[in-house]
Amino acid sequence: MMSFQAYLDNVETKTGKSADDMKALAIAKGLADADDLAPGVKPGAVIDWLKGDFDLGHGHAMAIVAYIKGKRN
Repeated sequence: MMSFQAYLDNVETKTGKSADDMKALAIAKGLADADDLAPGVKPGAVIDWLKGDFDLGHGHAMAIVAYIKGKRN
């Protein structure tokens, strides 16, 4: 099983963007704020964006959602 950090590292390898970069992009798109998903935004909306714009798989997209929500390990 991959560690949480391995998921984040793989996202960066695939996209060239770190988890912090992805969070900043999600904030810019109105999907997140500094602490969590934006009010009223469901995880599926972020997952759909990551799959569509970055061709991430479900597990990797979920790792970014968890990161946005504050998970760090």
